Amino acid sequence: MTRRPDNGNGGGGSGKPLSPATRLVTAGRVPEEQHGFVNTPIYRGSTVLYPNAEKFLHRDAKYTYGTKGTPTTNSLEVAWTELSGATGTVLVPSGLAAIALALLSCLKAGDHLLVPDSVYRPTRNFCDSVLKRFGVETTYYDPLLGGDIASLFKPNTRAVFTEAPGSLSFEMQDIPAIATAAHARDLIVLMDNTWATPLFFPPHARGVDIAIEAGTKYCSGSSDLLLGMVSANDRCWRELRATFDTMAICAGPEDVFLALRGLRTMKVRLEHHQKSALAVARWFASRPEVARVLHPALESDPGHAIWKRDFTGASGLFSIALKPMPDKAAHAFINALTLFGIGASWGGFESLAIPFDCSAFRTATKWTPGGPTIRFHIGLEDVDDLTADLERGFAAMKAIV
Repeated sequence: MTRRPDNGNGGGGSGKPLSPATRLVTAGRVPEEQHGFVNTPIYRGSTVLYPNAEKFLHRDAKYTYGTKGTPTTNSLEVAWTELSGATGTVLVPSGLAAIALALLSCLKAGDHLLVPDSVYRPTRNFCDSVLKRFGVETTYYDPLLGGDIASLFKPNTRAVFTEAPGSLSFEMQDIPAIATAAHARDLIVLMDNTWATPLFFPPHARGVDIAIEAGTKYCSGSSDLLLGMVSANDRCWRELRATFDTMAICAGPEDVFLALRGLRTMKVRLEHHQKSALAVARWFASRPEVARVLHPALESDPGHAIWKRDFTGASGLFSIALKPMPDKAAHAFINALTLFGIGASWGGFESLAIPFDCSAFRTATKWTPGGPTIRFHIGLEDVDDLTADLERGFAAMKAIV
């Protein structure tokens, strides 16, 4: 019979805790419960049968109904909980659904919420529509505030949302300082940790109460599924799980299975994404057409000191600000690329490039990069091939400028 390693402090009997790389391979897998097969199979189902009326009346079973979980979802929940250092995890159909569930689990009518001005735009849309309609007030704040965020607290402030680095613009937030200020007032700290994953930023160890991840990105690694994960510490787990059970917004079994498969190779892929993205980012920094590279792992980035202190790595996503030029020149650059797709999302094996402009929706800070801005995701292609493709893009740009 295949034995399951001890994933706790025992380290499989060695007395040493298992490393994150090993945990990614072992967490959530119990082959002896799957007839020896390595992977937990896909369980599809709604109805769960009970052996007798008494057990049904008391819901005396590990699995009670399809919306409450299956062996497939349990496997990923257990693995993600272990990886992130949480008390528990729930799975939902998308990253945005994870954001919505997390916020709804800790807010009520009359509450006040603080959200960074650099937040993922669909998060802003949710706050400005659904939460507003439900009587929750949202204030957007400068993501660089750090512990000074306490100056924005109101008597009815209930939670502080964070995202590091910021979506599109990559400001690096001081999460521990924000968490210290928030917890001094008994506020809840939420974080969208999709960029780093728990491998490169352990959210709960840094003071985050509820962590949100889009498994669509690096947990998948192949741009072929939609999934969100929400993990919580002891303080927030009960309310998170209760809200999830009440709403029954459960992820599909095939997507969970694919995420489990991607989880096992996530560290290897992330390390490759990091290495290639840093190489391309430094290449961009040497180009005369580029005014600034927005990547916190670069020594020149304003958020580098915080990144170096709190993070153990960087993913494949970053942005650049071009020197002043017409937007059509930046579009010509993107349109000339053959190895970079033009599309939303990221985290897959393929490289992507999209134009963006934060100036239309920022309210607490001004977005003035000086020229057009482009976000890149660096995939698993050869770096020399990618930079050669980018050279073609710059040539197309120069033809217009």
